[in-house]
Amino acid sequence: MKRAIISADDFGLSVEVNEAIEIAHREGVLSTASLMVAGPAAEDAVERAKRLPNLGIGLHLVVIEGASVLPHTRLPLVTQPDGWFSSSQLGLGIDYFFRPEGRKELAAEITAQFEAFRRTGLVLDHANAHKHMHLHPTVGRLLIDIGKQYGLRAVRTPLEPPEPLYAAGTYTDTLGDAALRRWTNLLRHQILSAGLVTNDWCFGLAWSGHMTADKVAALAAHLPEGVSEIYFHPATHKNALLQKLMPTYEHKAEFEALCSSGFRAGLEHSHAVLSGWRDLIPS
Repeated sequence: MKRAIISADDFGLSVEVNEAIEIAHREGVLSTASLMVAGPAAEDAVERAKRLPNLGIGLHLVVIEGASVLPHTRLPLVTQPDGWFSSSQLGLGIDYFFRPEGRKELAAEITAQFEAFRRTGLVLDHANAHKHMHLHPTVGRLLIDIGKQYGLRAVRTPLEPPEPLYAAGTYTDTLGDAALRRWTNLLRHQILSAGLVTNDWCFGLAWSGHMTADKVAALAAHLPEGVSEIYFHPATHKNALLQKLMPTYEHKAEFEALCSSGFRAGLEHSHAVLSGWRDLIPS
């Protein structure tokens, strides 16, 4: 059986992102969205989510290249004076893994983000991390352990198999891609050992920011057996913040792909059942 969870990241990053997510859920195939609780437009995102009872909302944990919930004075090692995490995966990875102060700050911030999500009144549908930082073993363990205290039951595993990408269009697999696929085994083990559920496959890594209508229509027609999460970064248009953070991303094209007839037709062609994270949880 093929299941497809169609999701969007960065809910709350901007009003343009929020608009696209609402429209793509109402008029397209979007089933879930992941909320940045400290995002500039988080309040607007929460208001929209409360009007969309069938849209599953999870936590998009930000521990790199984004705003923290706690002030810099509480996170002096891992955030900059303006309260933002740096963009250095290596630097933050070292702080989170090797430095006790870094792990302490990380745990405090993850707790604060889950607490902020709880205060929204929304049901916690799932969790993942910005730029897939939960692949870092310390981040993944803390996200799972702390998240369970807040009702977390589902976590994304960013494992993207190359075969559907080859079938769907131009793609070149690299040693780095192969290494990443192997590395996901640790996260999957952490998730399943904690009694949580996860997806089998995840699409949106290789073509991140470029999940255009033609690509996703072809991809949908070649989905593998099992549960596939297909994630997007949609926006109705690109504002200054999106241009600064993701200058090469085709946000509007990804939004249009979510509403395209070709994408829906590809899913139907592959006999994929549109699902949400809640459908994976045993009753």
